[in-house]
Amino acid sequence: MSTIIKPEHYHALLDMHKTEQGIKLIKDFFQENLSTELRLRRVTAPLFVLQGLGINDDLNGVERPVTFPIKDLGDQKAEVVHSLAKWKRLTLAEYNVKPGYGVYTDMNAIRADEELDNLHSLYVDQWDWEAVITKEQRNVAFLKSIVERIYAAIRRTEYLVCETYENIKPFLPEQIHFIHSEDLLQMYPDLSPKEREDAICKKYGAVFIIGIGGKLSNGEKHDGRAPDYDDWSTVAENGKEGLNGDILIWYPVLERSFELSSMGIRVDKESLLRQLKIEDKEDREQLYFHRRLLADELPLSIGGGIGQSRLCMVLLHKAHIGEIQASIWPEDMRRECVKLGMPLI
Repeated sequence: MSTIIKPEHYHALLDMHKTEQGIKLIKDFFQENLSTELRLRRVTAPLFVLQGLGINDDLNGVERPVTFPIKDLGDQKAEVVHSLAKWKRLTLAEYNVKPGYGVYTDMNAIRADEELDNLHSLYVDQWDWEAVITKEQRNVAFLKSIVERIYAAIRRTEYLVCETYENIKPFLPEQIHFIHSEDLLQMYPDLSPKEREDAICKKYGAVFIIGIGGKLSNGEKHDGRAPDYDDWSTVAENGKEGLNGDILIWYPVLERSFELSSMGIRVDKESLLRQLKIEDKEDREQLYFHRRLLADELPLSIGGGIGQSRLCMVLLHKAHIGEIQASIWPEDMRRECVKLGMPLI
């Protein structure tokens, strides 16, 4: 069910005209910085892919993709993408991208099963990126170095926004804090995963939680991940499982943690087989993407997605993602948001 977080005494710092200008400013500047930081080339991405190839992102494994028949292909089904986690890796192979370089794209998706609130929309837009790495770089130290470079690009973009609009003040901390999901559980054993995220983000301001997808010592997952893109099961040099994670910040406008990016080192052949077995998804080994990976036809890679509307929402200090993007919302939510001073586009 849709819900609304109701911040007290909220008022938008920019009107709708300046908001649109700010959105363009952020998107243009950040993607150039991201491209430079990670040495990424822009590529054109699909809005939909054929069903049954294993290319679409399964997210938590339960979300239903939007599907439609294609007349000229004998009514073969296509799926609107959830994200491009696996498609990007195929693209790296097709373009023969070398280690140390990668691709990024504007990803637009429809997630029909989202529960709508201030942060979640049916429409998802993000910078999806993927870079080729070597076997020696499949470790937590390398993962952290990439996270720090992405966070640096976010902070530079915040600086530009604050220089452009004097009534917007910076709030992101200089450094991002790293913690493994198991250590976070031990720190706050009586809290739910979301409550743990709130607590650690409030403490440090910006956090990267490592190791999301596998079960923790309490028998539960911090959050779900599909078994066939992020590597959440390899034991790293820190002695803990997982080479992936989420970038989160403490967002004072809504007084809660706020996810900006999900990312990680991707599965190799061994971790793919292991994770498919853990999740009882071994039938996927016969799908197109999985066959190519298991045949060593795809490069080792790291990648992720960075929410475009989410980043704009944070840097423009908005209280609802519907103030940034045009989507479909329940009418009662629209009316309530107007009363709360956050009219939706």
